[in-house]
Amino acid sequence: MAAELFLEIGTEELPAGFQRPAMRDLERLLCKELDNARIAYGKVRTFATPRRLAISVADVAAEQQRQELELSGPSIKVAFDAEGKPTKAALGFARSNGVDVSELTTRQTDKGEYLFLSKVVEGGTTADLLPEIFPRVITSIPFKKSMRWKDLDIRFARPMHWIVALYGGNVVPFDYGNLKSGKLSRGHRFMAPQTFAVAGVDSYLAEAERHFVIPDMDKRRQLIAGQIQATADAAGGNLLQDEGLLDEVTCLVEDPTPLCGTFEEKYLQLPRELLITTMREHQRYFSLVDNEGKLLPKFITVSNTRAEDPQVVISGNERVIRPRLSDAMFFYTQDQKVRLESRLENLKNVVYQAKLGTSYEKVMRFRDLAVGLADQVDAEVRDLADRAALLAKCDLESGMVYEFPELQGIMGREYATIEGENPRVAKAIYEHYLPIQAGGELPSDNVGALVSLADKIDTICGCFGVGLIPTGTADPYALRRSAIGILNIILERGYRISLPELIGKSVDLLAAKLTRPAEEVKTDVLEFIRLRFFNLLTGQSYPQDAVDAVLAASFDDAVDALERVKSLAALKGQDDFEPLAVAFKRVVNIIKGGVGTPVDAALFEEDSERELFEATQKTQTEVLARIADGDYAAALGAIATLRGPVDTFFEGVMVMAKEETVRTNRLALLTQVAKLFAGIADFSRIA
Repeated sequence: MAAELFLEIGTEELPAGFQRPAMRDLERLLCKELDNARIAYGKVRTFATPRRLAISVADVAAEQQRQELELSGPSIKVAFDAEGKPTKAALGFARSNGVDVSELTTRQTDKGEYLFLSKVVEGGTTADLLPEIFPRVITSIPFKKSMRWKDLDIRFARPMHWIVALYGGNVVPFDYGNLKSGKLSRGHRFMAPQTFAVAGVDSYLAEAERHFVIPDMDKRRQLIAGQIQATADAAGGNLLQDEGLLDEVTCLVEDPTPLCGTFEEKYLQLPRELLITTMREHQRYFSLVDNEGKLLPKFITVSNTRAEDPQVVISGNERVIRPRLSDAMFFYTQDQKVRLESRLENLKNVVYQAKLGTSYEKVMRFRDLAVGLADQVDAEVRDLADRAALLAKCDLESGMVYEFPELQGIMGREYATIEGENPRVAKAIYEHYLPIQAGGELPSDNVGALVSLADKIDTICGCFGVGLIPTGTADPYALRRSAIGILNIILERGYRISLPELIGKSVDLLAAKLTRPAEEVKTDVLEFIRLRFFNLLTGQSYPQDAVDAVLAASFDDAVDALERVKSLAALKGQDDFEPLAVAFKRVVNIIKGGVGTPVDAALFEEDSERELFEATQKTQTEVLARIADGDYAAALGAIATLRGPVDTFFEGVMVMAKEETVRTNRLALLTQVAKLFAGIADFSRIA
């Protein structure tokens, strides 16, 4: 009879960023184990707080599903000798499956007659299998960083203190490190530290909440969102929405209590982003604004305990934020005594990366790239891009950014504005860091977009040039994010630039720093960006084979490649696409790269050859004109009219004729057909 499975891992405080990924991995790993063990199951629910990870699986079958196997053995020729006696091959096959040779059957296959065994594997009980499954799952949960504790030979994100493991309400017994699984969970560390018994997920959730713990992360998030909104309303302000901070705070508390504090109005003189960032990054405070969107001298913090006197906690938070804001005011005032451009010289003493030189050298490289890009896409912003690139990293030498690194770009923009720089230059100093995260805001102006492209491509080419290439999940220089940022900026702004040329120029500027052959670096960087482009487009629901086919043909111009993907995807959606794709794949597969000789109509022996040649000649003019206009949908539509002549050709013509001149001429004809769509997509990659 099916029953509920429940597992909880109790730990020291887990980092906020670890919890949601761990929930997903816990579900993935446990479900994979159950699937591999042929154990049927129902709905899965996962939970996480700073001190626990838990999973509940409903309707888990009591036994494995039985298997009916058809096992293929050796061929009859190998299995029996000339006298019909079983050989070692037959005896070994039977013995390995626990049967006698007489129980084997023979069956005719495409490859001849073979021995077969029909075998039924009965299922074991789930209760017997779980003591092995649970430890494997716990061990396999991946974390960015894990740790060992005491003298134990196990690792986890943080030291573990208890394990609850149940199936059908009964304990699943196993040892893990110095812990034994049981049915006792624990409440809130401070408000209800005692243990409580768990019978299943329903009792777990009820008892946990009675012990000041809300295990359901979505419920906790929703509760906090409502609480801080109500607190903001009561304080006479509007909550500055911050979904990222809300997610983080949700992972920092088990029993949320919002509190509103204040700070001195004099700090409102500081730039808005500086105030918000200081409170957000260092204290996890939510900001409040008035009806006009101006910051109020108030903040909301979410406590993990319910204090007898909330004012004591509020006063403590106000005391903590005061020196932070005082430091910010000091650095902000001091920084303005030195002009931004004068800090450029100091970048000569700042190592960007040991093998790639100083930050000053990096600035000079991507400044050159930014100016070159401006010449290609918007010559009017050439001087602005040059100026923005020159100043882009100067705020790294400011006291404010040294103290608050997360304000890089923001402070550069503020100081540039105060010093009277062109507003587009000031904005570009901030925007050249965009996008900061996947799906994040992109530069809003050509100046910032061009400097951003230049900075990012220099980073990628530089790292590849000295062997700092991402492997697996490790990407310490965020090169994948930079590559996706480059593609998103190009596509968003419609830049018709050549990626190979941009990469080539960047690598050339890095020539003195390279520890790998330049051509190898260029090839690797281009392939790295191609893979990111593939992931970006398939993530937008374009068919994988259509994206692969287009990028295999060419993605020199990313904007052009996207248009080809859209057109091919639309063509794939038509009912008659499959036979068309089959015909064109056959063309590509036969020519294997094609031949360079021209088609000689005098060598045609069949009417279908002449018909295909004439149809191709007629279609070629229209296709080339449509491609020149960038109308790939119309070009593909015109190419699709060749399906009939191509099918007729293959039905009536032996391409690989014995006579060499005829064979070469037929290959030349198919090469001419293939050239029509070769620049659009590689049809051999269409599924």
